[in-house]
Amino acid sequence: MARINGIYIEISEETTLLEYIEKEGYDINYIAVECNGNIIPKSQYGVRVINVHDVIEIINFVGGG
Repeated sequence: MARINGIYIEISEETTLLEYIEKEGYDINYIAVECNGNIIPKSQYGVRVINVHDVIEIINFVGGG
């Protein structure tokens, strides 16, 4: 199981970051993704497969004042 935002999630093999992000309803324009301590470029979301031991944080940007 991968740990995403602190929760262990059962991920099917070959699930990409982009597939997971879209499934969860994130807006790709307002997020950053860190995987195992490394920031993943948006251009890699579609090719980066989530592995069972990955630790992923998805940070959602919010405007405010």
